[in-house]
Amino acid sequence: LVMVFYGSNGKSNPVSMENKVEHQAKNQITYDVHLPSDLGMLYKVRLGLQSLENSISQLSLRHFKMQNTSTLDTFSLTINKTLPLSLNGDRWIEFPVEWPLKEALSVITYHLTVFSRNILSERNLVHMTACIYGTYGDTGDRSLLWSLQDVQQGEDNESFLVIVDAVELGELDKVVLLISSKTDCKLDIKKLHLKEAVKEHPIYVFEVNEAFSVDANKPEIQREIPVSFVIRGDKQKNDIDNLLKEGSQAGNLTEYTIKVYTGDKRGAGTDANVHVILFGNEDKSEVFQLSQSLEHQNPFERGKVDTFKIKTKKLGNLHSIEIGHDGKGFASGWFLEKVEITDASRNSVYCFNCNR
Repeated sequence: LVMVFYGSNGKSNPVSMENKVEHQAKNQITYDVHLPSDLGMLYKVRLGLQSLENSISQLSLRHFKMQNTSTLDTFSLTINKTLPLSLNGDRWIEFPVEWPLKEALSVITYHLTVFSRNILSERNLVHMTACIYGTYGDTGDRSLLWSLQDVQQGEDNESFLVIVDAVELGELDKVVLLISSKTDCKLDIKKLHLKEAVKEHPIYVFEVNEAFSVDANKPEIQREIPVSFVIRGDKQKNDIDNLLKEGSQAGNLTEYTIKVYTGDKRGAGTDANVHVILFGNEDKSEVFQLSQSLEHQNPFERGKVDTFKIKTKKLGNLHSIEIGHDGKGFASGWFLEKVEITDASRNSVYCFNCNR
């Protein structure tokens, strides 16, 4: 049994449930868990089985309770679920941590549709997982081929639906795929569509367009796929279609120049993946990954300014931004001084100070 704890400042490494406390009551086990002090306020727990290879047994979970031994803050939850969730099924469950006077996140059912060419014919030999990242953390590695829904299979095209239950992720920004196989094969993945099950929109589109050559004797293949674009409704979908059809309508898009100032203090820089969302009085932008700096090959270094250009629909007067990163890399903490955004169409400059 393994747990991962998510806090406002990051997440823990997988914590193996080994340190049992003595004098157990019947059907109840207590563990001592030592978490990094810099996790911040805990908001989510992911709990699961590390491996099913040695055993086909199931684990029935009834109730979960945790207490901070320093503050005596206590959280408890009735679970009543059995892992894995189905035969050869998902080995993980997630739940939000709800503290007094704090609003907890919700558990969301996500629909991930995979568009491919030849995965279904190889699915019994292939192991493929996806980890979905958003502004509120990630799902961990979830198996894609154990329980497929809505399978569509043509001569040269196929698609299938995977259902993932997770604590809400906020704005989605990337998917990391892990692929391995018991035999040498080539797997052609075209794209991924990701949305909440109960909503038609937004649909996050991840363009892959890659044929993976999988070698049974080599380590698994890992691919990080940033969001390509977001379909936020029929109107926006039509706008995108029209823009693609008629290049002359590119005037509907506005170019924004984003200058990001990293602070000049020890440990200020980061190698994590930074994203930004712009909010205006008319609309908000999709999630943009800030990866191609106009000045530096390695952006967000101490005391440096990085410039990025993006194109999006007209947002009106900007009033706020959301900026953050995925915590990747060693010592990923980042001291952001400020962000300056220039709207060329309005000849306006907006400054958002951060200094943290």
